Formats: sequence, structure tokens, C-alpha cells
Amino acid sequence: MQELNHKLAEIKQEILDGMEQLESSKEVYEFKKSYLDSKKGKIGQLMKEMRNIAPENRAAYGKSVNELKEWATACFEELDVKLKAKELQQRYENEKIDITMPAVKKTKGNLHPITQVRNQLIDVFSSMGFEVFEGTEIETDYYNFTALNTPQDHPARDMQDTFYLSPEFLLRTQTSAGQIHVMENRKPPIKILSPGKVFRSDDDATHSPMFTQMEGLVVDKGITLCDLKGMLDVLVQKIYGEGTTTRLRPSYFPFTEPSVEVDCSCFACGGKGCKLCKGTGWIEVLGAGIVNKKVLENCGIDSEEYSGLAFGIGIERTAMLKYGINNIKLLFESDLRVLEQIDD
Repeated sequence: MQELNHKLAEIKQEILDGMEQLESSKEVYEFKKSYLDSKKGKIGQLMKEMRNIAPENRAAYGKSVNELKEWATACFEELDVKLKAKELQQRYENEKIDITMPAVKKTKGNLHPITQVRNQLIDVFSSMGFEVFEGTEIETDYYNFTALNTPQDHPARDMQDTFYLSPEFLLRTQTSAGQIHVMENRKPPIKILSPGKVFRSDDDATHSPMFTQMEGLVVDKGITLCDLKGMLDVLVQKIYGEGTTTRLRPSYFPFTEPSVEVDCSCFACGGKGCKLCKGTGWIEVLGAGIVNKKVLENCGIDSEEYSGLAFGIGIERTAMLKYGINNIKLLFESDLRVLEQIDD
């Protein structure tokens, strides 16, 4: 019994020394387990020694071990309560909110500039009665070139300008292909917009291998360039501001005759001449014209009874002009420093 009392005193001192080093309730749990666990704990092991004690000493042995166990349990519980209270107080301190500080500013998202301009263009032309038709990005050579009166030897058909998937199929180079599908399946009057991605082998500060176009087509009786200019005047005023006007310059496209390049008066300087318009007072914005009779006839439309107008708008170019962006790649890099500045 004397040896037992000495061992119990050692364990008690170990517990007291060890408790001084504990700093969290988790450490208390682990330390408590090392002494009170019934299988591996030091006090638990003492109880297993009962079978080796002489019968006349077992009662005293059991009483001494139980007293140590009760004492240790009470010490651990008291320390656990203290440390949990300390941890809770620390948590309160960490989660404390200073209501006198200004609120954290939350930024709101906005649509990408290309999407914004696309929606604006659709809104403008929808108000004039246009419907939206979205074609497929993979087209046949016929719909992308032949039906649009593009000669077999035209440079646009070259491998270095067009992404061919096979001799027959390609990634469309213009959304005008969608107009052919519509004219083949509808009778005039026709008034549609055809927005979407197009693909050309071109890459520099103002060009990208993939970009977004929006083609417009009107087919009806008596359509002239005057109708085209009237619609485009409304367009540039809605997009670039009141007072903006357009002018038409002769040009050439295989699918229109006559063909025109459309300029708008510089919205930055009011036509006086500046860096944006290179001192001319005008900015080129799109190509357009009267639909070539051969294109109408390819679609089964009587070119003697009906005429049409068509125009093609580069949405990236429109966005770059409107928002003062000098490199088309900024529209594809998703740089928040750029995108956060643009929200119409």
C-alpha cells in the first residue's frame, strides 16, 4: 500500500504540472483521456491491477484509486469550464462588429460591353420592326459565299482568310449567310437582324480571329438607299448621341449593288476634327448597300418586283468607338479594370 500511495502521489503531481501547460479545451480533453481512459489511461490501468492485490488490501486499494479518479475528474472539469469561457470570450472579440465603421462597399456586376452594345442595337432596330434571326456558326460554302454572289476567285475564299473545316464546310465569315436562309424560307416583306460570332484569319489591335457582327436585311417593294440612310441616322443618334448624322461613300461588296461605306459625324468633336476622327470630322462605322439582284434571285425572290437593303455592323468596333477602347483584345481579356468602367 505504501508503494501504491507513492504512485498515486506521482500521478497527482503529473496531473497538476500538466494542467498548467494546457491552453484550450481540446488539449484538456486529450490530457484527460491519457489519465482517465478506461483502457489506456494511467488511472484506468491502476484499476486493472486490482487482480494482483492481496484480497485483504483490495478495498483500500480501490478506495484510493477512486479518490484519485474523482479528484482528477473534478480538476479537469473545472479547467475545461474556465478554458471554454476564455475561448468563447475570444470568439466574441474576434467577431465583434464596430457599428461606427462605414459599411463594406459591395460592387455590382454588369453586362460585358459587347453584350451591352448588342442589346442596344437590337433595341434600336426592334423599335423599327426588325425581328432577330440567329444562324449557325458552321456554314456551307454555298450559303457563306456562292449565294451571296461571291466569285470563286474572290480573295475572301482563300485559306489564309477563311477557317475551312472541309472543302464544303467552314466557320462563317459573316452573318449574311443567315439572311440567305431567311430569304429562302420566307416571302417578302422581310425585316430581320442576324447577330452572332463570325471568324476570319485576322489578328491585330483592331481585328480578332473571332468577333461579333450584326447584319440587317430589309426586302420589300420600293426599297432605296434613302430608306437605308434614314434608318442608320436613327441608329447613330441612339448609339452615339443626338445630333450625330451619317454620310454614304461608294464602295464595293459582292452581295450589294450599289454598295456604300457608312460614316458617322464624329461624336467626340462634333465634326470639327480630332484625334479620334483623325481630323476629318467623320468616323467609318459600317458597310451597307442595296441587295444585289443576283442574291435575291438565288433565293427565289423576284428582283423586278422587290428590292432590299442590307448592312453589317461590327459590334466590337461599335463598342470600341463608343467607349474609347483602343485595342480590341481588351474586350476579350475580361480585365475588370476595363469592364468596371463600362456600364450603360
